[in-house]
Amino acid sequence: MSLSIARDEESFTIADRLPVLPLRDVVVFPYVIIPLLVGRAASLAALDAASEDQWVFLVAQRNGEVQDPASGDLFRIGVVARILQLTRLPNGTSKVLVEGVARARVTRYSATEQYLRAAIAPMPLSSTAQESNDRARGRRALSLFEEYAALHRRIPAEVIGMVQGLESEVQRAYAIAAHVLVGLDQRQELLENSTIAGLVERVAELLQGEIEILRLERKIEDDVRGTLFQNQREFYLQEQLKAIHRELGQDDADDLAELAELIASKPLPDTTRVRAERELRKLRRSSPLSPESSVTRNYLEWMLALPWSERSDDVIDVMHAQHVLDEDHFGLEEVKDRILDYIATLAVVGRLEGPILCLVGPPGVGKTSLGRSIARALGRRFVRMSLGGVRDEAEIRGHRRTYIGSMPGRVLQAMRRAEVINPVLLLDEVDKMGQDWRGDPAAALLEVLDPEQNRTFSDHYLEMDYDLSQVLFVTTANSLATIPEALRDRMETIRLPGYLDHEKHAIARQFLIPKQFKLHGIDPALVTLDQAALAAIVRGYTREAGVRELERRIARIARKLARRMASSPGSPLDLTNIGPNDLHGLLGIVQYDPDDWSVEDRVGVANGLAYTQSGGELLEIEVSSVRGRGKLQLTGTLGDVMKESASAALSFTRARARHLGVDADFYRTRDIHVHVPAGATPKDGPSAGIAIAVATVSALTEVPVRGDIAMTGEITLRGRVLPIGGLKEKSVAALRSGVREIIMPAANAREIEEMPAEVRASMIFHPVSTMDEVLALALRIPVPVEASVTAVAGARTH
Repeated sequence: MSLSIARDEESFTIADRLPVLPLRDVVVFPYVIIPLLVGRAASLAALDAASEDQWVFLVAQRNGEVQDPASGDLFRIGVVARILQLTRLPNGTSKVLVEGVARARVTRYSATEQYLRAAIAPMPLSSTAQESNDRARGRRALSLFEEYAALHRRIPAEVIGMVQGLESEVQRAYAIAAHVLVGLDQRQELLENSTIAGLVERVAELLQGEIEILRLERKIEDDVRGTLFQNQREFYLQEQLKAIHRELGQDDADDLAELAELIASKPLPDTTRVRAERELRKLRRSSPLSPESSVTRNYLEWMLALPWSERSDDVIDVMHAQHVLDEDHFGLEEVKDRILDYIATLAVVGRLEGPILCLVGPPGVGKTSLGRSIARALGRRFVRMSLGGVRDEAEIRGHRRTYIGSMPGRVLQAMRRAEVINPVLLLDEVDKMGQDWRGDPAAALLEVLDPEQNRTFSDHYLEMDYDLSQVLFVTTANSLATIPEALRDRMETIRLPGYLDHEKHAIARQFLIPKQFKLHGIDPALVTLDQAALAAIVRGYTREAGVRELERRIARIARKLARRMASSPGSPLDLTNIGPNDLHGLLGIVQYDPDDWSVEDRVGVANGLAYTQSGGELLEIEVSSVRGRGKLQLTGTLGDVMKESASAALSFTRARARHLGVDADFYRTRDIHVHVPAGATPKDGPSAGIAIAVATVSALTEVPVRGDIAMTGEITLRGRVLPIGGLKEKSVAALRSGVREIIMPAANAREIEEMPAEVRASMIFHPVSTMDEVLALALRIPVPVEASVTAVAGARTH
């Protein structure tokens, strides 16, 4: 089939389906003759198909990056073009000269094996009855184009003459549109205009906008050229930048005036104000191109950004503080009591130098979030500073200004973020700092955390005294062992033991379940987690001192529920009451066996207690005695201190062999193998000494050790039991594992009062001073006459 298209007085008969030649970043207008370089296979095939009647349909791609465009990648309006000349090039591409004839709209794209074809319909421009208005618009557009060409260097003068010589308003409008350097979308918009008046008006609007931009560029260039001297490229660029800033309403003089005004208005100490004014005078005298200028400007900006006297008002209300702490955290009574004491003292005295609190406990017990709650209870700003992995002393004190890119240390950076001089500053993971040839950051913290020195803290970058005495410092750590003694001495240590099961249940009910359900788009009122199911999660899917893993398990349940909701949108959730039987489908198989700790009496196996960075742990210590030559073998990745404890336990057993009913020469005829399971986990410390001794005696005498009792304490060669650390955490771990009696050093008996109430009510503590008392309790071996245990053996403490 064929159709007829008209252009002015000419008429052309063409096929109603034409090969499509997609154009990248080019829009061809009617009356325009333009050369095109064609290289894509589909485009070359389209040219071959069009070579018979010399007609092709030119249409622009929406995205020029698409290599093989489909119908959806092309615009719907293009130009029917006539091929005037086609040249094959040696590299496989073709150069074609085409002439745009008339606009056409695609009614349908169809794909052949090699190229696209388009069924088209003509789109002639409609004219208005008011020809005088059209001529006026045309003259305005021509005048604007002449001005545009005069300002633009890329348009030769011959183009202006060619456009002026065109008689038709449509030809003149399309010629101008072809030479205006605008974007693809704007050029396509010009092609799609349906009326002559609309086309000419839109061309005039684009020309007006481009002329304004060219005038501004010319003005900036003229301003720069007028002040240019010595023909230096660097100065030329700087002047050009100044001219741009002036056009934007910015100026260096304004910046210096703002700095001077800020120095005058900010309440600075006298020495700080004098230093700031001196630095400002230096900045005024220095050249903007000199490196010293940027260094001085940065120094002034840092000095003025720090708070020097700005402070927030403390909320001195003990009841409010207690409400906030109870609302954010369950339990932690000792920590809350310390904070309330501080607030009460602040209410009485009016001013109290900020204490340095060190919260020590296993991961996931709420140390970091507790610092945020303290700030909220006091009505202070909260700033967190992580010290994990910090090895450079300059991270704390800053770098001196002689270094490029130097800046203050993390302490002053935190104060800048706080914007007040009395925030709550949390130093997180203070036990994770390292040291190397660049210095010891822990030593730099000594001045920060000393109330007698931090009122005159000196930063290498600032080089002035800064008052940190009103900051409430809160530090967190998993263990005190890696904190230097001098730094530990400056902090008030508060231990956070692991949570008991009932505390985890309460935390999950009050905080974790509502939080995770809301985060996953589930209404907590519609889904309930059965108490038995929650207990099963705590026992079977987590084994930790904190609640971090518990929160992850609850989040996994929430994701499973959210998936069910997404699978059937609009339908009510099919699982609203989660019971123990539903956990396998939500969380998978049980990760931990609640009954994996045996309470049966066994020969050569004793329950020891250990304290790690993750909290208290129950350790099985196994000792085997076999025929041999008196060799002592220690396995289980034991540290040097623990190996020494095993040697001391063996020496004690040899010394008391006659009283224990053991062959006196066993050390010659028997091999002793001490093993602590979980062999891949490093273990160290002296507190397993009495447990190793009990297991050794049990293996040699074949008397079973009580399985319902755990023990901790350091042993000496003479059988004395010395105190240990971490008793609270160890007791919590024992209760969690089902053990109900603990043998402990008598020197640690005073710590029983600080135990959680549930631990004191559920556990039986046996304070001991000698190994004879330990053996009497653990093995039920009769105690020798010289050993007295009647005072403490079997004492129950609540």
